[in-house]
Amino acid sequence: MAEELIINTSADKKEKYESLLPQIEGLISYEDDLIANLSNITAALKFGMNFFWVGFYIVKNEELVLGPFQGPIACTRIRMGKGVCGTAWEKNETVLVPNVDEFPGHIACSSDSKSEIVLCASKEGEVKLILDVDSDKLNDFDEVDKEHLERLMKLIEEKL
Repeated sequence: MAEELIINTSADKKEKYESLLPQIEGLISYEDDLIANLSNITAALKFGMNFFWVGFYIVKNEELVLGPFQGPIACTRIRMGKGVCGTAWEKNETVLVPNVDEFPGHIACSSDSKSEIVLCASKEGEVKLILDVDSDKLNDFDEVDKEHLERLMKLIEEKL
């Protein structure tokens, strides 16, 4: 098991992801416990990408319930269709928000959050969990984030 991540802090975003994702894959490859894996993934993303907030919401009893995360305290339950996370869950697709203040129904868990990307992990077509990544900068996420975080979600789906 890896004891540390190796990330070139001067690398661009794409290079950081390309370095980080294989390390995450190695980190979770020998562990079957979902919560342990999600916990390590959030720590790796927070450290490796310097995200403001990164965490998972797990579908339980028709709600998203807060799972492992890194960053300030967060909303603990989100209903389907509510906010960015609930919208991604309802549509079962990635939602990228350049400015959260312009997203109808945005749930402000932290007033410091300015932009957001939310991705789904599904099994047999049903969303099982959500990855939520927030930035304290406007327009901080792009197609590079979407592409690489969707690759990460495929790794997670293999463990569901």
